[in-house]
Amino acid sequence: MTEPAAIYEDLRDRTGTVLVGNETVVEGLTISLLTRGHVLLEGVPGVAKTTIALLFAEATGMDANRIQMTPDILPADITGTNVYREATGEFDLQRGPVFANLVVADEINRATPKTQSALLEAMQEGAVTIEGETLSLPEPFFVVATQNPIEMEGTYELPIAQRDRFQFKFTVGMPDAEEEMALLDRFDESPDLGPDDVSPVVSTAEILDARETVADVHVERAVKEYLLDLIGATRESPDLEYGASPRTALSFLHATKARAAIRGRDYVIPDDAKALADPVLAHRLTLSAEAELSDVSVADVVADVVAAVEPPGGPDETPDSDAAGEPETSAGES
Repeated sequence: MTEPAAIYEDLRDRTGTVLVGNETVVEGLTISLLTRGHVLLEGVPGVAKTTIALLFAEATGMDANRIQMTPDILPADITGTNVYREATGEFDLQRGPVFANLVVADEINRATPKTQSALLEAMQEGAVTIEGETLSLPEPFFVVATQNPIEMEGTYELPIAQRDRFQFKFTVGMPDAEEEMALLDRFDESPDLGPDDVSPVVSTAEILDARETVADVHVERAVKEYLLDLIGATRESPDLEYGASPRTALSFLHATKARAAIRGRDYVIPDDAKALADPVLAHRLTLSAEAELSDVSVADVVADVVAAVEPPGGPDETPDSDAAGEPETSAGES
């Protein structure tokens, strides 16, 4: 069986030939790829959101398409349509860019809700319906969407049903001074360095094989109860209008198994859940009106939930603990 830990290390090292920082995001992309998830990347312009997605596509060797989302793009521009060929007098299926292993939906919040919803069936079912015909998408199928949290004029916030389809949301931040200097040095020496300079380090067959390894990771009942306690705490929080759904619980479970696997373990520990709580939960939760007026953020609520829910064995007992890393910053151009 292909080892997920080896796949992640190879992907991290290969994307690291261009990127500076962002190991947390690359880890999240790897986890989602190995658990049939999708990832939303948020950040201001120029912090490498698109570059990260394209680098990951190149390093995995997957067929990738990038869709620049705009207000005038139509659902058929994503899924495809039947085109009449006058020469033959017949309709031919013109497949859209969604027919790829990795789809980069750039600035997804600039597309209209109708167009955003064209991705719903694809993300949930791995298929699209074109004029009544349901067509399967390639396997693996992986969506990485980006959005800009500023310049909100002319944008359409993703509805909760759409956000819930994303396993993770990561905020790609600014690099610190040391990372930015490393960025300048790297691109001073190689100004044209980019995704095209990255060669694949894993095959599709190895990715599918590694998914089987992740599926076999063991989760003790006590750890499952801990996950459900975290989910339940979001439903009881007075700062939230809506808590996490059962779909979120399943996504959380699969993510912890993949995190354990890429760390070389065949079992999940509570720290896996702690480390992934924010990227799994925050974008799926809705603040109450009172919390919004009090300037409480969803990230604050998730942090409070993690702090309040006691893990199995008590707060001082987390065997084989993996310290949750600090949020990574970005480098490069988006």
